[in-house]
This record gives sequence, structure tokens and C-alpha cells, in this order.
Amino acid sequence: MEELDRPLSRRRLLQLTAGGVGAVALARALALADGANAALSAAAAQRASTLKMWWWGQQEAVGIQNWMNDTLKKFQQRYGVKVAATLMDTNNVIPQFTNAAAAGHPPDVQFLFNGIYHMENVWLGYLNELNSLLPASVLKSSGGTKLSVYKGKQYRVGFYSVGFGIAYNKSHFRKAGLDPNNPPKTWAQFLRACQKLKAKGYIPIGGGVKDGFLGEWYLVNALTQNLDSPADALNLFIGKLDWHNPRYYEHWSRLEELKKKGYFNDDINSLQLYQGIQLFDTGKASMCFNTTPAIPNSQKKLGAKNVGYFVMPRFGHGKMAGIPITDTQGFGIPTKGHDHATAAKLLAFMHSKERVQAMWTLSRQIPADTRFNGSVIADPLLRTIQRKWVAGKHNVYIADLMPTKFWTDAMFVASQKILAGDMTGKQAGDLAASVTQTWKRQNPDMIQNYTTWGKDLA
Repeated sequence: MEELDRPLSRRRLLQLTAGGVGAVALARALALADGANAALSAAAAQRASTLKMWWWGQQEAVGIQNWMNDTLKKFQQRYGVKVAATLMDTNNVIPQFTNAAAAGHPPDVQFLFNGIYHMENVWLGYLNELNSLLPASVLKSSGGTKLSVYKGKQYRVGFYSVGFGIAYNKSHFRKAGLDPNNPPKTWAQFLRACQKLKAKGYIPIGGGVKDGFLGEWYLVNALTQNLDSPADALNLFIGKLDWHNPRYYEHWSRLEELKKKGYFNDDINSLQLYQGIQLFDTGKASMCFNTTPAIPNSQKKLGAKNVGYFVMPRFGHGKMAGIPITDTQGFGIPTKGHDHATAAKLLAFMHSKERVQAMWTLSRQIPADTRFNGSVIADPLLRTIQRKWVAGKHNVYIADLMPTKFWTDAMFVASQKILAGDMTGKQAGDLAASVTQTWKRQNPDMIQNYTTWGKDLA
């Protein structure tokens, strides 16, 4: 699967699962039809001493399958239990799980995206809490993040890490008279850097917002700066904080400023996310919003010595400002899986010291587990990313809290219109407020779940 499909499908899958119209009704209908087969399938799996696992990740973290194959082989050697692992398509990994869970025959171990992508399955009763199944030390170090906790119980352990920030071309910085080893830290420094890069003939920031995902990445990097905790983001999305407050639409006003100064490519509304990133990887743009798993590819294209990475320059005054943003992929145990104890052993085995270190050795991906010893990473930039984005203090990825209606009707529309010159930051705040209130009226049952979840995030 091409990289371009990954974020698009991830948001689309939320529409197809518990958060989508009719998806749960369909799943429950399947449950009635498949109940007898479910019982037979579970019994057969139990007799065969085989765990069934559905997973995802090779599509994004290329090479992670090497680690997965080796891990399952060693698990079988140690415990005598075979794991039948299926690498799922991005469009199916969560929707198919929701349907299978409703029908009573989910896998024993399930891959889970973070935040709302798995939390709605928690609310439906399809995922088992892990506190009674795994040692507290494993849960704490696994990298599940705060977004995997509901009513004090953790429902997901981490897998590998995904950091968010801005990649930059050191050669461009040097030629524009900027210090390539000291990227901008403040908004004023960022604007000066963009000005100098533009004067040198470069596109300061390459991007593509046609599919909306640059708008999501920008919002996460920028809105986070004016928040004090992830609970603030959640409360904005459910209408308990007000988007009309200039503090909460300042990020869109800053985007408007970048647009007016001409610091993006002119065709940004005609390109999709990864097409915009290609402007950076081909040396046409000096910077781009990007994730840490993509940095090695940029190094191959531009030369390792020419690629740098930094936290979005600071303008906000929230407690979360200036701190790296990191998300993690992960795994959980379905409530109706046939063997919770052995499934828990597998998750614990994945987080053993040897397996955590092997993830880098076998796949060149950075584990979510905080016990990973990053000294094995020889590349200076990737070692810095591991220390700063993963091992160091970092913020959660607040887009994992975003209802789908807000994504499609507010964030997506606002980012496109601002970058087309058709909307101001203030108008974007008005739009966000209107969409939020509409969602609130349409989803009264969800408000209570979100409110309870927010207590764990405060």
C-alpha cells in the first residue's frame, strides 16, 4: 500500500466503525447471523492452542514485519503457542474488528490506533481492560499513552512510535544565510527563516492540503501550543471550551499569516499530503510538516547530512507549548477473545527487554516502549529524535480526540479555505464553533463518554 493512503484511510476507517452511521447496527446484525459459527471457531482455535492476531504497521513503518515475524517465532518456541497473524489492510483493520467483536468472534490480539480510533470500541464493550492481565510495569513503560486510559483503566499497550514536527533542508538553510544546526525556536525566528529562504528562490514550506491531512498535522502542531492538557482539546471538540476565544483559533490566524506572506507553494490546494512532502524530498521546498518514520526516506533522497528536524516554533502560551508531539501505534485484547491469559503473555513478551531492542535491530523502527536503549542508534538525527520525541517529555497527538464531523466539516474546510485565501483565522474559529455545536446536539450520548474520558486526560 502506498504511503499516501495511510492517513486518509485511518480517518476513513473511523467513519466505518462505531463512529460511522449504521456500522454498529451492521455489526450487530452480523452477530445474529454468525453466532453459531463464532462458537465453533473459538472452540477450534482453543483446541489448536493457536492465538489469532490481526495487526497493521508494515504499511507505515516499513520493515516492522521482520520484527513481528521474529517475535512470533520466538514466542512459539518459548510458550508452545502458535500465533496466526494476519496483516490487515488499512481500511479494514478497525472496521473488521468492530464487526467481528459484535458478532462474538474477534481475534485474541488486535492492533489498535490511538485515541478515539479504539476508544469507541472500549465504550461498546469490545476491548478488555489490561490492568488485570498485564504487570503494571509493562503498562507504564509500553507507550500506550494517556489516550488509551478510560475510567483509570488502560486498554492498549504501545507498539512503535510516530513523532510529529517539521523537517528542514540544512543545505538550503546554509545557502540562505541561516544556521543549519540551529533551526528556529520562536515564531519570529520562523518568519525570518521563511523570508530568507524565499528570497533565495526556495519554497519555504512545501505542502499539499487537497486531502486535508496537512490541515490535521498543522492543527496538532499549532493548536497544541495554546492548550494546558489534552483535556483542553477534548473539551474544545465537545463544546465545553469556546472556539470563539482568540486563544483557540490563533493557530489558524498564524496559518493565514504564512499564506499571506507567500511561504507555501502556490499549488498547495491542488496537491495531496505526500505530494507536498515530495517537494521537500526533491529539494524544491526547504521545509515540510512530516513524521519521524519518514525521516530515513528523506535522508536517502537528500543525503543524511542535509536533513534536520525540529519542533514547530513557539507562539502559544499553553503548558503544552514547545514540547515534541508523539503518537504510538498499539495492541489490545478483545473482550470476547478466547484466551486472555495467553494473549497477555504475548503482549508482555513483545515488551520484554530483548524484543524492545530487537525492534530497532531488525526493522530500524523506534519502539514505543520507554525502556528502549537508544544508544544503539548510530545516526545522529535519528538518535536525537528518539531521545527528544520518544524518551523525552512529549505531548500526545490531539487529533486522536477529534470527532469525524469536526475533521470533515471544520478542520478540513478551514485549512483549505485559509490556504486558498478565502477564510481568516477568526472565521475558522466561527466555523469550528458552529460545527462543534451541531455535533453536540446530534450526539448527546457521546458527550458523557467524552466527558468521562476527559477526566483521565486532565
